[in-house]
Amino acid sequence: MEQKDIEHFKKILTNQLKELLIHAGNTVSDMTTPKENLPDPADRATIETDRSFMLRIRDRERQLAVKISKTLLRIENGTFGICDKCEEEISFKRLEARPVTTQCIDCKTKEETYENASGA
Repeated sequence: MEQKDIEHFKKILTNQLKELLIHAGNTVSDMTTPKENLPDPADRATIETDRSFMLRIRDRERQLAVKISKTLLRIENGTFGICDKCEEEISFKRLEARPVTTQCIDCKTKEETYENASGA
């Protein structure tokens, strides 16, 4: 992979990570700000449901942030774009679609087929 392509992905990943960290900070801020005391149980339930939903979203974003950080490390150590299974180069189109991927499409397809067959 050419250096300009690596820099392209590094920029995308760095921007994504910054955005995720901003969202996380806003969520923490919103959760620690005192809310109105709502006497209506339905209103309280709605607020709690919304909070629970937001926390699930933020947890998924946290998991993505970890993957992005690992991908940035792979960029630094020169293993970005190389399949963990077969050690072949991952296609540019696949990396464009999912920059945090660690497997080429063939290896990922085989893994998913095996998981589906074994019921995992």
